[in-house]
Amino acid sequence: MRRALTIACAAATLATGVTATTAVGSSGLRVGIADDAWLEFGPGTIEERAARLKQVGAQVSRVTLDWRVIQPSREAYAWERPDALLGALRTAGVMPVVSIWGTPAWANGGKGPNVAPTAAASFATFARAAAERYPWVRHWIVWNEPNQHRWLSPPSPVTYVTKLLNPAAAAIKAVIPKAVIAGGSTAPRGSRGGVSPVEFIRGMGRAGARLDAFAHHPHPLSPAETPRTGGCKTCLTITLATLERLLDETRKAFGAQTRIWLSEVGFQTNPPDRILGVTWARQARSIAEAQYRAHTGVRVDLLIQYLVRDEPRVDAWQSGLETTIGTLKPALTSFALPLVQVSRTGATTKLWGQVRLGQGARPYVVERREGGVWRATGSGTTTARGYFTRTVRVERGVQVRLRDPVTGTTSPPFALT
Repeated sequence: MRRALTIACAAATLATGVTATTAVGSSGLRVGIADDAWLEFGPGTIEERAARLKQVGAQVSRVTLDWRVIQPSREAYAWERPDALLGALRTAGVMPVVSIWGTPAWANGGKGPNVAPTAAASFATFARAAAERYPWVRHWIVWNEPNQHRWLSPPSPVTYVTKLLNPAAAAIKAVIPKAVIAGGSTAPRGSRGGVSPVEFIRGMGRAGARLDAFAHHPHPLSPAETPRTGGCKTCLTITLATLERLLDETRKAFGAQTRIWLSEVGFQTNPPDRILGVTWARQARSIAEAQYRAHTGVRVDLLIQYLVRDEPRVDAWQSGLETTIGTLKPALTSFALPLVQVSRTGATTKLWGQVRLGQGARPYVVERREGGVWRATGSGTTTARGYFTRTVRVERGVQVRLRDPVTGTTSPPFALT
């Protein structure tokens, strides 16, 4: 495994440093990765790739079941691909989140995969077959970005609820009563010919959507946006910067008990994307801040990074933790060891972080850079889920980083503000 991201067998404990440490309450948030192409075709074997997801700190992985490929005719099923992907994740101990999308031509009168089936029963039959094939999968998402025309045509919340979400949810729960069904999986904006996520949520509520969780893809819509700053406060878009809008709209539409899945979030980098990309350092920091936002968000249970590896076409996605040739970005260690500046009061700074690798409470060290040398400025033990908050006395402009003493891995440094 690269750069000591493999967990050492021996545990270690550290004495508390001179600054105060306060452990945050344990969160049920799970953090994962979605990259079907890399999982299926990346370097090494599929078992090795699934194991690598576990080793870099992914607790879950989203996998798409393409209905049109799996059921090319009404009578035939081809489960080989999902069998391999889901089986490898199960063996590696990574929880799968299964998304279903794509209508076969026989089910919608010869139209494209983004057109809903003529009969809702055909989609329900497929969803039930998938649940029977994978009864151990507990987390399901119905469709992908139905508020955009390219994924559902027309992008109608009524069509989505009546032809796709509700029939599939009932079929899956008939087989797996404890399955958690997420609806929506909406894009951060409607784009040309689409529907804004806010309007789509409201439309789903009026149409009687049956769901346990609402999934959303809160990608930034501008390089100037971060998970905690920017975002359009007067638009009907929803990004991480406007997460409160998602929480408010879903509460009104579906009830306060509805869980939230941030099922796809990506921060593109420059190089290679010179239009939408940010620097590698900024991407790393945004990945850490996204985890902090999700951790502190009410009802948020999932946050899924998109992708492992950049896509080869520059007009596609360059939000991976590594480049197309496998060069590691700082984002890789920021994913597994997020560290965020929460606030500053006078001479003290409050930090939040997580050591995701390992089990139970684990040791951590916060370091500062002085005269070209990294020195510990505080150490302690995390909560059982690896979280900690810490107040340190470090001047503005000084770089800090998080170190996992078990693996020797360090997070990307950043300067305090």
